[in-house]
Amino acid sequence: MTSTTTDTSWLGSLIDAVIGLMDLIGPIGAGLAIALENLFPPLPSEAILPMAGIAAHDGSFGLWEAVLWTTVGSLVGALALYGLGAWLGLRRLRRIADRLPLVAVSDVDRTVAWFHRHGGKAVFFGRFIPIFRSLISIPAGVARMPMWRFGVLTTAGSLIWNTAFILCGWFLGSGWHIVEQYVDVVQNVVIVVVALAVVVFAASRIRSVRAARRQDALEHVDESGPSETRTDGIPISSGR
Repeated sequence: MTSTTTDTSWLGSLIDAVIGLMDLIGPIGAGLAIALENLFPPLPSEAILPMAGIAAHDGSFGLWEAVLWTTVGSLVGALALYGLGAWLGLRRLRRIADRLPLVAVSDVDRTVAWFHRHGGKAVFFGRFIPIFRSLISIPAGVARMPMWRFGVLTTAGSLIWNTAFILCGWFLGSGWHIVEQYVDVVQNVVIVVVALAVVVFAASRIRSVRAARRQDALEHVDESGPSETRTDGIPISSGR
């Protein structure tokens, strides 16, 4: 399989590297690239998967092999992050949160409680959202979602996502770059939304911390009691 891009950016270099992997070890190379994409979210599966479809279309390997190995790669990468979350655990994560300036222990507790209620849907539908599809595996591990359930939901969601983009590469071939620009726009929008959410969270938490400090200061003044002052503002001693 030859390179389908003349892009000299990091994304173009990434595509060339993925093509090289597939030329070297076949569909396992695509699976390895997708596993790394789970561990390092900036790597876009939206660019990797169509390359596997194009390679299958060119006869480098079968279409079913492309789908199988990329789905295996998705599961392996997700399980690695699940293991990280399980290793952290709720107690260790609460201790870490207690040391972070803008994160409260209650944030961790609320997130875990939410995950216990909606974790299944989050894991499955999260596979269709850039960045989120990688990060969702960590709270799944922290909450100790049964591994078999996590594996089934991750595999099902990944199978749908991977098949869709592999088929795009299969049918569009070298014309994939026409669609890729729109996929890049969608991914960039998601990244911007996530960044804005982080900024809003940080701003909200800073306001909360400042309000809490003001409240503590007022309570301290109330507890110490009012002091008498002269007209020039110097406190009058209460002693006689």
